[in-house]
Amino acid sequence: KRVVSGSYFKSTVKIWDMETGAVVRTLKIHLNVSSVAISADGKRVVSGSYFKSTVKIWDMETGAVVRTLKIHLNVSSVAISADGKRVVS
Repeated sequence: KRVVSGSYFKSTVKIWDMETGAVVRTLKIHLNVSSVAISADGKRVVSGSYFKSTVKIWDMETGAVVRTLKIHLNVSSVAISADGKRVVS
């Protein structure tokens, strides 16, 4: 089981192992992370950037960016639908 956290000032997302408390992976991402979410199946992480106005979808296992979405101004929150088919910001 994993949990994710984002740092606004360090512009990183960390993936943590809930049982050990260890950092599994650190994702150096877009400027000023404002929000992160993890899919129900644990396969994807979504992050939003306030100043870059982007949403990135990440593969949890590899840390690779699956897709970058350039969206509206100033992303303040992101979420993933329960079925994993939709991302909202």
